[in-house]
Amino acid sequence: MDDDLTRGDGEDEGLSRRPDPEDLDPTRIKLRPVAVDHVGDLRWIHERPEVSRWWDEPGEDFPWDEPDSTRLTIFVDGQIGGMIQYWEEDEPKYRHAGIDLFIDPALHNKGIGTTAVREVARYLFEARGHHRLEIDPAAENLAAIRVYEKVGFKPVGLTRRAERDADGGGWHDSLLMDMLSTELLPAEQED
Repeated sequence: MDDDLTRGDGEDEGLSRRPDPEDLDPTRIKLRPVAVDHVGDLRWIHERPEVSRWWDEPGEDFPWDEPDSTRLTIFVDGQIGGMIQYWEEDEPKYRHAGIDLFIDPALHNKGIGTTAVREVARYLFEARGHHRLEIDPAAENLAAIRVYEKVGFKPVGLTRRAERDADGGGWHDSLLMDMLSTELLPAEQED
């Protein structure tokens, strides 16, 4: 197992080993509300360069830093593999919801993000009554865009210089994407 798969939670005796990603079954995914005992693993994943590039470094109060979002831990075969969040606009005239997520880079390209986004989208459409969802990945985040397209999101347009770069030195474009409830693709229709 690679040393960069080692997670420490601040104390030498608190070091633990994350399981080898190859030993996990990526089809066994569960979403659970973020709990205190998830924080160490979520923070460790959030700090990976491949994640913090898009999400910035986690703040001191992560994952409790966005009280208007509902955050869920993504479990892969019983192990914490990432986080997905959604927020809702409840103003009747503009009612819709948005989604965002991050996955442990060691678990990328296994369909985990696609499954998690599809499950949250289905919940937002069926249980919460939304007719439209939106998401706005960085325009350069091609892997995320590919995941969202597999679920049914379609590009709406580019929002120029929409988000500050992680290093604070500039701005980058975001791709606004949305999906109507009638456009949610089942897993068997993915390309």
